[in-house]
Amino acid sequence: MKNLLSIEHISNEQIATILNRASELEAGAPSQLDQSYNVANLFFEPSTRTKTSFEMAERKIGVTVIPFETGFSSTLKGESLYDTVKTLESIGLDAVVIRHKMDAYYEELLEGINLSVINAGDGAGQHPSQSLLDLYTIQKEFGRFKGLNITIAGDVSHSRVAKSDAYALRSLGANVNFVCPKEWQGEFEAHQSWDDLIETSDVIMLLRVQHERHEGNANFSKENYHAQYGLTSEREKQMKDGAIIMHPAPVNRGVEIDSTLVECERSRIFDQVSNGVFIRMAILETILKGRM
Repeated sequence: MKNLLSIEHISNEQIATILNRASELEAGAPSQLDQSYNVANLFFEPSTRTKTSFEMAERKIGVTVIPFETGFSSTLKGESLYDTVKTLESIGLDAVVIRHKMDAYYEELLEGINLSVINAGDGAGQHPSQSLLDLYTIQKEFGRFKGLNITIAGDVSHSRVAKSDAYALRSLGANVNFVCPKEWQGEFEAHQSWDDLIETSDVIMLLRVQHERHEGNANFSKENYHAQYGLTSEREKQMKDGAIIMHPAPVNRGVEIDSTLVECERSRIFDQVSNGVFIRMAILETILKGRM
């Protein structure tokens, strides 16, 4: 596997291999890379978890991280993404990790680029590494996907996480439902209330309300959203025994979820962050070994 661009591009068998390798790495297994590699992280959108997680993963498996700051790059002078990546390839990089505001930005890189590309999020398109760490979190909890009931709540139409997770989870045999305002459901069919879902869900996965996309919308308020679609303390009490709470973060406390629930016993929100390091170690190994 030379690139990781979309969760839709990898098979269930490849997913299983990455999840299993992440488990080995978490247990202390040494890196399988037997030569040096150079990688740069190109983040054209703000990021805390994904960017830092990839940097940590790169260092843990012995990869040389070549600094790249988008705010000081020639993209500010009008250089295309293709030319930027081609330049880094010519300098000697083996792979780049890219987050970009453009949907499917990687399509312009597929012809003529020989280094590996790992998609760290494209617009409202895909977020494959987040999807893999979510799968890893669920697998660690339940040991399976088939037959699990997963409810994803929030700004589905704008969420690359929702799209990636829904595809992967359904492919692996989970039942996936959505809860959100009708105008936020995008390509998916969604419920407009928690009725019949809160008590039967094994996983409640909350999505960040993207306030920047709803500015000026007189029909939207944080308070109303929290009351109708958020995970309140009252709703948490209705969740089944053993059910867990997830969120890709950043979290709007008091909007998607009561602040008191962010670190409650059911919550796996910060576990997802920890799991992301091991998943990204496994992704990097898989991609870089695929170049050999």
